Amino acid sequence: MKPPSTPDLLPGEREGQTSDARRYGIHADGWRRHLFVVIFESDTRAGRLFDIVLMWAIVISVLVVMLDSVAGISARFGTLFDVLEWGFTLLFTVEYVARLACVKRPDRYARSFFGIVDLMSVLPTYLALFIPGLHSLIDIRLLRLLRVFRILKLTEYIHEYRKLGSALQASRRKILVFIGTVLMAVVLIGTVMYLVEGPENGFTSIPIAVYWAITTVTTVGFGDITPKTELGRTIASFSMLLGWGILAVPTGIVTAEMTSQRLREQDRVRRCPACGSADHTDRARHCQACGAALSPSEGQGVSATPR
Repeated sequence: MKPPSTPDLLPGEREGQTSDARRYGIHADGWRRHLFVVIFESDTRAGRLFDIVLMWAIVISVLVVMLDSVAGISARFGTLFDVLEWGFTLLFTVEYVARLACVKRPDRYARSFFGIVDLMSVLPTYLALFIPGLHSLIDIRLLRLLRVFRILKLTEYIHEYRKLGSALQASRRKILVFIGTVLMAVVLIGTVMYLVEGPENGFTSIPIAVYWAITTVTTVGFGDITPKTELGRTIASFSMLLGWGILAVPTGIVTAEMTSQRLREQDRVRRCPACGSADHTDRARHCQACGAALSPSEGQGVSATPR
């Protein structure tokens, strides 16, 4: 039985193409296809070189903006920084236009996450001619470094990131309850400290005392407000110990949820009815060993075959 073909393919596209080719479309031949391979693919030597040069250009351009914000350095190298910034902006503008030109669906790329980031990375320089304050937004180019996942072949870790996100999503109510409990604790501690220390020792209001409680419980301790009485120092010591105790709670909640999800995955094994192979993903429809059709997984409404 032949597996279903990939949906939403344009003429000239193939099922084995990369996700970018399927999402944005790739031309069958010509300079646009070659340009697409260089810009969007990292499997070729030219594509990998393009991505590495682009990453360095992004990093250097962000460093230029950061150094330009230092008064002493800007006064000495301001002209050089301006030239470099406009050079990087023109380079990224050409790259953005090239990305739109080499795909069949430029509107889809323009609306994608990286398409918006690419546009926002060049707009501030042009808009800064009319609104100078927008120049600092150029640091949004750092988001483009997310492409390093594709360059360094780290896409295999996307599954782990999704598992972490799933664990955080499943633990959100527990975490919200925990944060609510901590919030009530710091409000109570701050109110007590306001009554114990009073305005003469820096605790001029309950919100200021709550601020002190938050910095103490979180073990930040700026030191701008400190208790002066013996009872106040005793409460502060208790707050510090409480802070050490609660730091591990959110980590424990998320870790427990990730462990639970891993155990559920281990218990849900889909075996091939023909050859007995069990190494299949939840979305697999055919056995990778013999090609026989697999029954739907639990997520598709039918319970999987137990181990």
